[in-house]
Amino acid sequence: MGNDLSLGRISFGPLVPSTVGFDRLFNAFENLAHEKLPSHTFPPHNIVKESDNKYLVELAVAGFSQDEIDIEVVKGVLTITGKKVDKNDNRSYLHHGIGYRSFKKTVQMADTVRVNGASLEHGILTVELENIIPEESLPKRIPIVAKKQQLLQE
Repeated sequence: MGNDLSLGRISFGPLVPSTVGFDRLFNAFENLAHEKLPSHTFPPHNIVKESDNKYLVELAVAGFSQDEIDIEVVKGVLTITGKKVDKNDNRSYLHHGIGYRSFKKTVQMADTVRVNGASLEHGILTVELENIIPEESLPKRIPIVAKKQQLLQE
């Protein structure tokens, strides 16, 4: 991997000589930069940081029932899909402003983020996320052993 990694106006070049194992992260940013962004924002959503390791994704899904919403995680991408069955109601609307169209929302997640559950209440779908840091990723002290001591122990 060379020093020519860039993301629009952001260049990863200066970071490359002082990093190891971030290739996937740089590639993920590169892919996001070239991904076609959706032209609409339906349904509106929030991403809430509750604590250092706990997050919520909230979607306003008024009019959708639980069986019309599907949530799945594949390779670090949380996908929330709503499929509204088109009802043939014979009403005549003077104004039809409530959106019941189908939708698909995606949220990129780090490898250590897990979905703990989801709930639907008062038209708000809430997906609970937790960043679970593996034991081997937690900070640890490395003792320095004198070369002479090491030879004596062998």
